[in-house]
Amino acid sequence: MKMLEEQPEATVAAHDLSSLVIPLLKGVLYRDDDASLWSALLDLQARVRDYVAVLNLELVLDEAEGYAFLRSRPTGEDSTASALPRLVPRRPLSFPVSLLLALLRKKLAESDAGGGDTRLILSREQIVELIRVFLPAGSNETKLIDQIETHVNKIVELGFLRRLKPAAGKREGQAAAFEVQRILKAFVDAQWLADFDAQLAAYQAQLGMAAEGNADD
Repeated sequence: MKMLEEQPEATVAAHDLSSLVIPLLKGVLYRDDDASLWSALLDLQARVRDYVAVLNLELVLDEAEGYAFLRSRPTGEDSTASALPRLVPRRPLSFPVSLLLALLRKKLAESDAGGGDTRLILSREQIVELIRVFLPAGSNETKLIDQIETHVNKIVELGFLRRLKPAAGKREGQAAAFEVQRILKAFVDAQWLADFDAQLAAYQAQLGMAAEGNADD
């Protein structure tokens, strides 16, 4: 019993601020990737918040979903913070990447509403079908898939998709599969989706007009 009581302190002692802040500066920290590091972060989060505040950053930690990351503090009331350079830069996204992020976010919401597995795993073909209907008709199929693959790779790089390794014993050439990372919920909220839906409606209207124009020709 004594050993069990000492375990939390030992876990925290094994990690100092540097061992917590450095991984967070590099990217997202997931509970499932390192349970010991995650436990230490929960215990030391107040110190981590104070530490990164000096860098004009804030800690976003979701215990329920099991992820944590750093983002720049809002530049509202604090004029000093707004004058500082951004340690975490903004990343402008192309329309197709934004579109695919919105579609993946909606798919995640549908999966959660269904009450099934908390993990959402999609094949490359399923991702292609998600976005295909929003792209101009008559596109070269091979070129289209290559373009979507580029967008998927960008989303993997951003950390919203994780490429899964083929299951043991599966034949070579098996379709690629991706897990939608639940951190996407922190970046794509209901308001973002609503705003993007309005842009998407205008975009689809333009596609329809272009298709009619081609038909008249």
